[in-house]
Amino acid sequence: MDVSENDGCAPEEDGPETDLKQPLFLERVEKEPAKKWQTVVSNRLKKHCSCTTKKVKSKILGFVPILKWLPNYKLRDWILGDSMSGLIVGILLVPQSIAYSLLASQDPIYGLYTSFFSSIIYTLLGTSRHISVGIFGVLCLLVGQVVDRELALAGYPSESSSVGGNSTGVLLASLGNETNVECDRSCYAITVGATVTFTAGVYQMLMGLFQVGFVSVYLSDSLLSGFATGASLTILTSQFKYLLGLKIPRPQGWFTLFKTWYGIFTNLGKTNICDLVTSLVCLAILIPAKEFNDRFKTKLKAPIPFELFVVIIATLASHFGHFNSEYGSGVAGHIPTGFLPPQLPSWTLIPNVAVDAFSIAIVGFAITVSLSEMFAKKHGYSVDANQEMYAIGFCNILPSFFRCFTTSAALTKTLVKESTGCQTQMSGLVSALVLLLVLLVIAPLFYSLQKCVLAVIIVVNLRGALRKFLDIPRMWRANRIDASIWLVTMATSALVNTELGLLVGVLVSALCILGRTQKAQVLELGKAGSREHYEHLSSYHGLQTHSGVAVFRYEAPIYYANQSLFKKSLYKCVGLNPVKERAQCLKRRDMTKMKSGVKAWEENNEAALAVTLVLDEKSSRRVRSLVIDCSAILFLDTAGVNALKEVRKDYGEVGIDVILTQCNTSVLDTLERGGYYSSEKDGQVGKNKLIFFTITDAVHHVQSLSVPNGGCDNQS
Repeated sequence: MDVSENDGCAPEEDGPETDLKQPLFLERVEKEPAKKWQTVVSNRLKKHCSCTTKKVKSKILGFVPILKWLPNYKLRDWILGDSMSGLIVGILLVPQSIAYSLLASQDPIYGLYTSFFSSIIYTLLGTSRHISVGIFGVLCLLVGQVVDRELALAGYPSESSSVGGNSTGVLLASLGNETNVECDRSCYAITVGATVTFTAGVYQMLMGLFQVGFVSVYLSDSLLSGFATGASLTILTSQFKYLLGLKIPRPQGWFTLFKTWYGIFTNLGKTNICDLVTSLVCLAILIPAKEFNDRFKTKLKAPIPFELFVVIIATLASHFGHFNSEYGSGVAGHIPTGFLPPQLPSWTLIPNVAVDAFSIAIVGFAITVSLSEMFAKKHGYSVDANQEMYAIGFCNILPSFFRCFTTSAALTKTLVKESTGCQTQMSGLVSALVLLLVLLVIAPLFYSLQKCVLAVIIVVNLRGALRKFLDIPRMWRANRIDASIWLVTMATSALVNTELGLLVGVLVSALCILGRTQKAQVLELGKAGSREHYEHLSSYHGLQTHSGVAVFRYEAPIYYANQSLFKKSLYKCVGLNPVKERAQCLKRRDMTKMKSGVKAWEENNEAALAVTLVLDEKSSRRVRSLVIDCSAILFLDTAGVNALKEVRKDYGEVGIDVILTQCNTSVLDTLERGGYYSSEKDGQVGKNKLIFFTITDAVHHVQSLSVPNGGCDNQS
């Protein structure tokens, strides 16, 4: 709104409204004085160290959830669904456990051990009723990379040196508390795998002990999805040598994807035709079969276990066709029955694998908690993130003594478990019984099972992760930042290094959050008609501005990293940089002193008037007060408080008042502690403490002020 100018230093503005409402006054609740640290420590010790019967019972029931839900188990209603889902998952686990042992550079028996023990332990300690804990492809890849590295460092021949068996030589190794024990390649491989698993489990237990289950919230869905997809590309690449029957070592270090493909292409002439034909036949069967299960999953009571059928048929064909002896096809080899005696981890290996185990622990926990919370929300119950940490930690620590490797929840088997009628964790015990039957009786029958068949099973189960590439356009349209996080994490995990991909994903996510605070701009607001509601002028039509008052909003916290950007954005939006204008004003005043006469005085007066009559370029109105809406400012730090002080001081020197409104209590407390409301001249607290809870109250206040604007003369 345009108004006529007067001859003074301040523009003539509309008087305050005659029908003003009373401003909103709220009385803060007085905070209790902070207790001494001795009192706080004493109270916490009493709370956590006191021992009562009720507290002991609560702790035991919380730590072993099966004691809580088993007495309330509805046998007639739930046993059929749990039995069916447990049986189906157990049948699926048999071929997958054997196959994923290959990915972890272990013998097949250890994959069966891993699935068996993890199923039992999670049933006892887990809080999710639906997730299936066991072998997970990404973790197997991470474990396998560590195992191959340590095998090479220990001097064991590469797998390419083996001739149809699963051990490639005998060395004297230091294992556990024993020294100079004869240990072949297979023995040392599971020792490394079990040590990694033990260390990862200890990390997870410590995270549960210190109640840091919240760390999972920092691993976004886009980050985990990108990491899993990138790792899936690495897994796919690592299995091609088995599909072609090539005996080449797994490359170590960074850029393994390129190194693996280079090794494959340089050895294509050594392709085993028997393995290649078997792989193609199995792929031709399993891919359509899996698609059939996916398409008709709503009509099928349970997915058809095509993988098990393929394993049985392929094993019979390999046995009676003498594929190993006649054609040199790699086979699973001898799988013993029963259980081996427990064995301690190799303490001397822990320093070598500690860093790798930490990333494995984080990935395993994050995937488990994400899946458990997703299915709990879907079915209307809750899970305890810290108890899940304990559960997955024990699923790694205890089985590591029985030659197992790292486990976590697995999405594919969890979906099967849910779709086949699972009601409680009891289905995990049924799956364990199926695996126990295999371990005690059936395992030796898989001696002739070709490794290429196991590789086909792994590749086919990567379909879900690889399909994420088809979702990239949709993700990009929905949210470009999340899509960028996905792409960077995926590319780093696949092309550079799997563990590095997780770290890069976390850093990129953090930088994106910081970047959003850096990109925030000051917005000028307008009033929506007669309502006391303000919105961005450029976003909506019909918004009104006030004469002499401009209202702005900053939609980000103000802290050390963006405080200078906040000031620049505010100066740009207001259309006046008070620091520059003040400097120019002082320069003109000094030049005027060198002149004499009335003419010089008139020039000086006009210069002062030009400074105080600030013109808003958008509305061509004069502004003498700025109202900053702080409702979107979540927090301030010391740099943020100082930035607001500087803004108030700089604009005050050119005759413009700055008023804050709608500050939350945290921001108010920070402003109070930072001395924002203290008078700069006498240091009296409260002199400048004008708190407004609505924009309307702040606008009415500045409109009611009768003090004229300052200028160059009266500010000197």
